[in-house]
Amino acid sequence: MLHDIVYYGHPALRRKADSVQTIDENTRRLADDLLETMYANQGIGLAAEQIDRTERVCVMDLSQAGDREDARLEENDHVAMPMVLVNPAITAMEGKQLGSEGCLSFPEIYVDVQRADLVTVTYQDLENQKLIVKVTGLLARVLQHEIDHLDGVLFVDRISPVQKVAIAGKLKRLKKKS
Repeated sequence: MLHDIVYYGHPALRRKADSVQTIDENTRRLADDLLETMYANQGIGLAAEQIDRTERVCVMDLSQAGDREDARLEENDHVAMPMVLVNPAITAMEGKQLGSEGCLSFPEIYVDVQRADLVTVTYQDLENQKLIVKVTGLLARVLQHEIDHLDGVLFVDRISPVQKVAIAGKLKRLKKKS
Protein backbone atom coordinates (compact mmCIF):
# COMPACT_ATOMS: atom_id res chain seq x y z
CA MET A 1 0.00 0.00 0.00
CA LEU A 2 1.24 3.45 -0.92
CA HIS A 3 1.67 5.85 2.02
CA ASP A 4 2.10 9.59 2.30
CA ILE A 5 5.58 10.66 3.27
CA VAL A 6 5.79 13.03 6.21
CA TYR A 7 7.80 16.24 5.78
CA TYR A 8 10.30 18.10 7.92
CA GLY A 9 8.55 19.46 10.98
CA HIS A 10 6.35 16.39 11.47
CA PRO A 11 6.95 14.93 14.95
CA ALA A 12 7.33 11.37 13.58
CA LEU A 13 10.71 12.33 12.12
CA ARG A 14 12.12 13.02 15.60
CA ARG A 15 10.83 9.81 17.22
CA LYS A 16 13.23 7.02 18.05
CA ALA A 17 11.96 3.81 16.47
CA ASP A 18 10.78 0.87 18.56
CA SER A 19 12.64 -2.41 18.10
CA VAL A 20 10.67 -5.08 16.29
CA GLN A 21 10.16 -7.92 18.74
CA THR A 22 8.62 -10.42 16.32
CA ILE A 23 9.05 -10.47 12.56
CA ASP A 24 5.61 -11.45 11.31
CA GLU A 25 3.14 -10.69 8.53
CA ASN A 26 2.72 -7.11 9.82
CA THR A 27 6.47 -6.55 9.52
CA ARG A 28 6.50 -8.01 6.00
CA ARG A 29 3.54 -5.82 4.99
CA LEU A 30 5.33 -2.74 6.37
CA ALA A 31 8.45 -3.63 4.36
CA ASP A 32 6.35 -4.03 1.20
CA ASP A 33 4.61 -0.70 1.87
CA LEU A 34 7.95 1.03 2.43
CA LEU A 35 9.35 -0.34 -0.83
CA GLU A 36 6.22 0.59 -2.80
CA THR A 37 6.23 4.12 -1.34
CA MET A 38 9.97 4.54 -1.93
CA TYR A 39 9.71 3.43 -5.58
CA ALA A 40 6.64 5.61 -6.23
CA ASN A 41 8.60 8.63 -4.99
CA GLN A 42 11.80 7.75 -6.90
CA GLY A 43 13.77 7.29 -3.68
CA ILE A 44 16.68 5.01 -2.89
CA GLY A 45 15.93 4.62 0.82
CA LEU A 46 13.02 5.00 3.23
CA ALA A 47 12.55 4.48 6.98
CA ALA A 48 9.30 3.65 8.78
CA GLU A 49 9.26 7.03 10.56
CA GLN A 50 8.95 8.72 7.17
CA ILE A 51 5.49 7.21 6.77
CA ASP A 52 4.59 7.92 10.42
CA ARG A 53 5.26 4.41 11.70
CA THR A 54 7.31 3.56 14.78
CA GLU A 55 8.91 0.22 13.89
CA ARG A 56 12.70 -0.03 13.48
CA VAL A 57 12.51 -0.97 9.79
CA CYS A 58 14.05 0.64 6.73
CA VAL A 59 14.46 -0.26 3.08
CA MET A 60 16.81 0.72 0.27
CA ASP A 61 17.45 -0.08 -3.35
CA LEU A 62 20.48 1.32 -5.13
CA SER A 63 19.98 -0.71 -8.32
CA GLN A 64 18.92 2.46 -10.16
CA ALA A 65 21.82 4.54 -8.78
CA GLY A 66 24.51 3.12 -11.06
CA ASP A 67 24.81 6.38 -12.98
CA ARG A 68 25.71 8.32 -9.84
CA GLU A 69 29.36 9.24 -9.63
CA ASP A 70 29.54 8.20 -5.97
CA ALA A 71 27.61 4.92 -6.36
CA ARG A 72 30.65 2.56 -6.30
CA LEU A 73 28.21 -0.31 -6.65
CA GLU A 74 30.90 -2.78 -7.69
CA GLU A 75 32.45 -2.44 -4.23
CA ASN A 76 29.16 -3.58 -2.70
CA ASP A 77 28.15 -6.21 -5.25
CA HIS A 78 27.91 -8.76 -2.41
CA VAL A 79 24.72 -7.00 -1.25
CA ALA A 80 21.44 -7.93 -2.94
CA MET A 81 18.90 -5.22 -3.69
CA PRO A 82 16.41 -4.27 -2.47
CA MET A 83 17.52 -4.40 1.14
CA VAL A 84 15.04 -4.69 4.00
CA LEU A 85 16.60 -4.10 7.39
CA VAL A 86 14.84 -4.86 10.66
CA ASN A 87 16.44 -3.55 13.84
CA PRO A 88 19.57 -2.29 12.07
CA ALA A 89 22.52 -0.97 14.07
CA ILE A 90 25.85 0.45 12.97
CA THR A 91 28.61 -1.43 14.76
CA ALA A 92 31.69 0.09 13.10
CA MET A 93 32.57 3.14 11.00
CA GLU A 94 35.81 4.01 9.21
CA GLY A 95 37.06 6.82 7.03
CA LYS A 96 35.17 9.83 5.73
CA GLN A 97 33.26 10.76 2.62
CA LEU A 98 31.54 14.00 1.68
CA GLY A 99 28.61 13.82 -0.68
CA SER A 100 25.31 15.33 -1.65
CA GLU A 101 22.27 14.00 0.19
CA GLY A 102 18.59 14.49 -0.33
CA CYS A 103 15.65 13.02 1.51
CA LEU A 104 12.06 12.23 0.57
CA SER A 105 10.98 14.09 3.73
CA PHE A 106 12.90 17.16 2.46
CA PRO A 107 11.83 17.45 -1.20
CA GLU A 108 14.11 19.51 -3.42
CA ILE A 109 16.72 20.03 -0.71
CA TYR A 110 20.19 18.67 -1.37
CA VAL A 111 23.23 19.40 0.75
CA ASP A 112 26.71 17.97 1.24
CA VAL A 113 26.94 15.79 4.34
CA GLN A 114 30.04 14.17 5.79
CA ARG A 115 29.59 10.49 6.61
CA ALA A 116 31.77 7.48 7.32
CA ASP A 117 33.07 5.85 4.14
CA LEU A 118 32.97 2.27 5.41
CA VAL A 119 30.29 0.97 7.78
CA THR A 120 29.45 -2.35 9.34
CA VAL A 121 25.77 -2.88 10.09
CA THR A 122 23.98 -5.69 11.91
CA TYR A 123 20.31 -6.32 11.18
CA GLN A 124 17.65 -8.97 10.78
CA ASP A 125 16.04 -9.84 7.47
CA LEU A 126 12.37 -10.74 6.99
CA GLU A 127 13.21 -14.41 7.67
CA ASN A 128 14.53 -13.38 11.12
CA GLN A 129 18.13 -14.17 10.17
CA LYS A 130 20.74 -12.04 11.91
CA LEU A 131 23.05 -10.60 9.27
CA ILE A 132 26.15 -8.42 9.16
CA VAL A 133 27.08 -6.33 6.15
CA LYS A 134 30.18 -4.23 5.56
CA VAL A 135 29.74 -1.62 2.81
CA THR A 136 31.27 1.53 1.39
CA GLY A 137 30.40 4.49 -0.81
CA LEU A 138 26.80 5.40 -1.56
CA LEU A 139 25.39 2.32 0.15
CA ALA A 140 27.26 3.22 3.34
CA ARG A 141 25.84 6.76 3.05
CA VAL A 142 22.27 5.53 2.55
CA LEU A 143 22.53 3.07 5.44
CA GLN A 144 23.75 5.82 7.77
CA HIS A 145 21.00 8.18 6.55
CA GLU A 146 18.18 5.65 7.06
CA ILE A 147 19.47 4.39 10.42
CA ASP A 148 19.69 8.03 11.52
CA HIS A 149 15.97 8.33 10.68
CA LEU A 150 15.26 5.36 12.96
CA ASP A 151 17.09 7.22 15.74
CA GLY A 152 15.20 10.49 15.17
CA VAL A 153 18.25 12.15 13.58
CA LEU A 154 17.85 14.07 10.32
CA PHE A 155 20.49 14.80 7.70
CA VAL A 156 20.11 18.54 8.40
CA ASP A 157 21.34 17.79 11.94
CA ARG A 158 24.66 16.78 10.38
CA ILE A 159 25.35 19.93 8.36
CA SER A 160 27.19 23.12 9.24
CA PRO A 161 25.48 26.26 10.54
CA VAL A 162 26.36 27.99 7.25
CA GLN A 163 24.62 25.24 5.27
CA LYS A 164 21.57 25.52 7.56
CA VAL A 165 21.35 29.25 6.91
CA ALA A 166 21.54 28.59 3.16
CA ILE A 167 18.49 26.30 3.25
CA ALA A 168 16.60 28.01 6.09
CA GLY A 169 13.88 29.39 3.81
CA LYS A 170 13.19 25.99 2.27
CA LEU A 171 13.07 24.38 5.72
CA LYS A 172 10.61 27.00 6.94
CA ARG A 173 8.30 26.33 3.97
CA LEU A 174 8.47 22.56 4.61
CA LYS A 175 7.57 23.01 8.27
CA LYS A 176 4.42 24.84 7.20
CA LYS A 177 3.40 21.82 5.08
CA SER A 178 3.76 19.33 7.94
